[in-house]
Amino acid sequence: MGDLHVNTLTKNFLIALILALNVLPLKQANATEGLSANIAATNNYLWRGLEQTNGAAAISGGVDYNASSGFYVGTWVSNADWAEGMTYELDFYAGFSGEAKSFTYDIGFVHYAYPDSVVDVDFTEVNASISFGVFTFGYAVLADAKGVDFGDDSYISLDAEFEILSEAGLAFHIGSGTDDFYAGEAFIDYGVSLSKGGFTFGFSKTDLGDDIKFVVSYGIDIDL
Repeated sequence: MGDLHVNTLTKNFLIALILALNVLPLKQANATEGLSANIAATNNYLWRGLEQTNGAAAISGGVDYNASSGFYVGTWVSNADWAEGMTYELDFYAGFSGEAKSFTYDIGFVHYAYPDSVVDVDFTEVNASISFGVFTFGYAVLADAKGVDFGDDSYISLDAEFEILSEAGLAFHIGSGTDDFYAGEAFIDYGVSLSKGGFTFGFSKTDLGDDIKFVVSYGIDIDL
């Protein structure tokens, strides 16, 4: 991605952020329960420790609906350029989350679309996670992709988040993927991050021979 494109994305994000902050009180006064939006910026868009923008900055945003029953649906978009001709990623997802005794669970699917990629790299995953205390165990399996059968690729992860200091969150992550479709080989990724007030600072690494990546991001949620 060229510097001009990144600067244009950054400018558009700042404009959107200013507008969102100015209309926030009005939106909250006329809020639709369960409907929200999000806007974020990061210096490096990572997905399971793998770079999606070749180390360049990314601007993202999405809209979500969460029903009181536990059902949710949403869409999310970000710039991305890990394949020929690709400039952005557009995701669609839905699922159901709830509580059972002392743990919470989430079951859903995500469709990852790259409309302007020269090569068809769209794919769909089904996923599930269970959270108990500070720990979250997750599992995702490839459901649909060109040239790959259901279940050929999967990703398993374990996350832990602790509240430290004054409402700051310290998170640890490790994951393992059998990802022939995206990474071309199996991999392990791990990282640590610190979050507070919308800001997140973190480090990420994989076992694919890459360097440690430093990530800083800022995001806001808006009730609609």
